[in-house]
Amino acid sequence: MKLYYSKGACSLAVRILLHEMGIPCEFELVNLQTKKTEKGEDFLAINPKGAVPTLKLDTGEILTENGVIQQYLADKHHATKLFPPNTQFDHYQVLEWMNYVATDLHKNCSPLFNPNIPAELKEKMFVPYLRTKFDYVDKHLKNRNYLVGNSFTLPDAYLFTVARWLPHFGIDRKSWPHLSRFFEACKEKKSVLQALSEEQLSAD
Repeated sequence: MKLYYSKGACSLAVRILLHEMGIPCEFELVNLQTKKTEKGEDFLAINPKGAVPTLKLDTGEILTENGVIQQYLADKHHATKLFPPNTQFDHYQVLEWMNYVATDLHKNCSPLFNPNIPAELKEKMFVPYLRTKFDYVDKHLKNRNYLVGNSFTLPDAYLFTVARWLPHFGIDRKSWPHLSRFFEACKEKKSVLQALSEEQLSAD
């Protein structure tokens, strides 16, 4: 199995979960600008969407989309602590938060990464809107350690990854005390430390 990734991108969440589940995997870096892998392959021939994460299974089949890859891995490896079975309500809360992180947080970070959007427009329009989305997360985390229940589940790895981007946008995570506490706790997890080290990333 191979995970195609880009350093510090949302694929970091999948790498964290692979380590959390103890799943052996090969990793290959992708240059998202040139669409070439570190081995010189045409990434668009592997994933025509041109996006990471992209998971190549041992069968040669390709799976894309962050949330789907995470669910596949958890189901395949019976990681019920990370993704409770569908007989439990927590299962649907995990899916709810996976969707929120993907559509309300991750998606709304995209304009801030775009160098073609003027900085003034980002500050006046996109940053305030993103802040409202993190306000909701911070309020949710007020009386809990993680997004669902009292243990680390799939969306927590995704939230950690997106929250890690905030300083890149000039946004201080300390604006949200409960999110900041969550982030600091995640930083101490063995799976997170290993993933960050492999991609030569600082936690902040």
